[in-house]
Amino acid sequence: MDNKEYSAGLSELRAVRDELKPLERELVQLQAKVGKLHDRRAEQIRQLGRYAKATSDRIATAAGLSVIDIVALVPSLAPQGAPEGPAEPPVTESTTVDQAAAQAPAEPIKETSAAPDPDSGSTDQAGALARLRAATADGAFDLEVLDEPRQAENTPSPAAAVPEEAERVLPSIPAGAEGDAWFRAEPGLSSKRPQFKQDTRGMAFLDTATGVLVWQGGTTRLDLGQSSVAEILTAVYAVAPATIERIYITAGDPWHQGSERHEFLKDAVAAWLNAPLPEGWTVESSRGRDRQAGHLVHPRNPVGRWQRGNQHTEIRSVGEWFNPEGADPATVRAAFVELWKALRPNFEDVVLMGAPSQTGRDLWSRTIPTKAGAKWADGFPVMSEEIRGLLHATAGQGRTELITPPRVPERVPGWFEVDRTFAYAKHTWASGVGVPRRITAAAFTAMTEKEQTNALFAPSHWRVRVTIPTGWNHVGLLPAPAPGERAWHYPYEGGRTFTTWAGGAEVNLALRNPIAPWRIEILDGLLWESGDPLKSWSTKLQKAWRSLRAIAEHHGDEQQKQACRLASRAVRSILLYGIGTFAQRPRITTGSLELGAGGAVPDLPDGARLTGITNTHVTWERNQGFARDQYAHPEWAAGVWSAARAALLSVSTSSKDPQTGKPLKAGALHLPAGSILAFRTDAIYTSAPVDWEYGGEPGDYLLKGRMPWEQTTPRTDEEFYYLQGLGRQAYESEGM
Repeated sequence: MDNKEYSAGLSELRAVRDELKPLERELVQLQAKVGKLHDRRAEQIRQLGRYAKATSDRIATAAGLSVIDIVALVPSLAPQGAPEGPAEPPVTESTTVDQAAAQAPAEPIKETSAAPDPDSGSTDQAGALARLRAATADGAFDLEVLDEPRQAENTPSPAAAVPEEAERVLPSIPAGAEGDAWFRAEPGLSSKRPQFKQDTRGMAFLDTATGVLVWQGGTTRLDLGQSSVAEILTAVYAVAPATIERIYITAGDPWHQGSERHEFLKDAVAAWLNAPLPEGWTVESSRGRDRQAGHLVHPRNPVGRWQRGNQHTEIRSVGEWFNPEGADPATVRAAFVELWKALRPNFEDVVLMGAPSQTGRDLWSRTIPTKAGAKWADGFPVMSEEIRGLLHATAGQGRTELITPPRVPERVPGWFEVDRTFAYAKHTWASGVGVPRRITAAAFTAMTEKEQTNALFAPSHWRVRVTIPTGWNHVGLLPAPAPGERAWHYPYEGGRTFTTWAGGAEVNLALRNPIAPWRIEILDGLLWESGDPLKSWSTKLQKAWRSLRAIAEHHGDEQQKQACRLASRAVRSILLYGIGTFAQRPRITTGSLELGAGGAVPDLPDGARLTGITNTHVTWERNQGFARDQYAHPEWAAGVWSAARAALLSVSTSSKDPQTGKPLKAGALHLPAGSILAFRTDAIYTSAPVDWEYGGEPGDYLLKGRMPWEQTTPRTDEEFYYLQGLGRQAYESEGM
């Protein structure tokens, strides 16, 4: 090819681009329209299902769906009839593995409203957790008094439109002795260093699209047929030893087979997990010290567990650890090897467990002090169930917000994505330890100004009444409860008043932000002693992260460079999801049962709810409340999440002003008003060019997407993800 041919090829490529772009936009619009129609159909089905004489077959005919699809949306329409066979059919249960905090799906996932949200704050427990709905404590204290007159809380601001659906009311601490009784440690429960080493488990890596299988003993190509569970188990163990106990799927997503026949991905996953097994295999009933058993039905990263006699096997997605980005199984295996090698110098007992969340918590547990006389050598106390429940209901995770017209223009001059690298590691230096003190409104009022400041800068969680300054024209600063379970939004209308819970980091930001201070009234709060229970663990993980990034940058072998890049992302997942495990959500168990004769739905376990139905099985979920977990520390997770949300708005960087020597600031509040288009956990999407210097340190903002030309502002998640992908591709092409 000469220069003339190359130039002609570029011209042809531009023509293809120009022809493709409007078609892609049209496709996105059609997909969004189809999604809305699906949602509309599902809602209509649920409404019709409430009619006393409704039948699943008539609704199915009208909807153009199967009876099974209708029953999945309206479980009460399931056909009645006693199942044949054993009086008590075998039930398989699994405790949901906490994928935790801040794991954002690659694309929006629709979930059936019949299924309880594992992250839901609504529990049916009697006693302590029921008291979370008690009346709020009396009294309030104006922390900051502004010039404008105070607006009565019950009189809505003209800017604050009344939502169509009422916002949910967050729980509060009961007044007086009843609330004071919450402030205690759980008897006989504390976090102590384990006295055993985790068992290592043989791992294999399988690409179900190509059939390539890699393990320590070699590489082969398998005939997997349709990649059913039965075909995978049969093919793998025909060549690999029984000591292989984890099969990581690197590509192919076999659990999405037949997804077009299901309304929701989770139903397709359940159908794949519960398909017939080879002779001798059953769903696993027990496993090791943690007694994990049964399947985890997750729409994108499911876990299947089976056994054959004493042989145990898991099939998992490598997506739990990182996006393999097209890496072959050999490279993915090399990434796990490099991950172990990077962790080994800092964690003597390192064992890579099935998920990064499990690995993260196990590694942290081995940093708990044991030296006699050292503080917390007897273990970190676990707070009362009431306080844990309160934090679960009032401490959100990463900020996810799409800002649409008319708040921003219909068309914007550009699209820029900046993401905080390894952000949570930046916020692990100080955490609350021990049993918190209760700080009522009256107690806060009685403090000196210095004591109040110290309290807000200490690890803390506050119930506050917030008033936004009149004339505020930027994004919202504090999370407030939105309609729906565990949903949060960020009020921004000048003059609006609302009540919410927020961490000390966010309250401080609202009071001291670079634009205009917000009025904050303290109604109640939890104040911990400051400690560093996560510091050693986080520091060691950061060392591993830095070493892997350095190898990836300088290694001469391309496969090893890619393996180390993937391994560095796995370290990030270990910290990210490890922090999430401290949150200890209510335990959700899942299970499946075979249908009886004629498709009769069997009786479900007490307290279970039907979540899916196939031609052969039904699946269910049951909320079993909070377990007695010695590593339950939601105060640590809540503190990290609050600090990360605050840093998304304003944070000091590792770069310094050459004139003053002070750290330079970055974050959404340092961008023009009206330029913020979206937040996604640690990422900001803006229409304004961003020139923040990236120093390569945890928490620094890294430019990941860039299109410095006019764009149509996204209005839906589908349109957002489309622009996100285009922005990253455009930025990557600049460096080629």
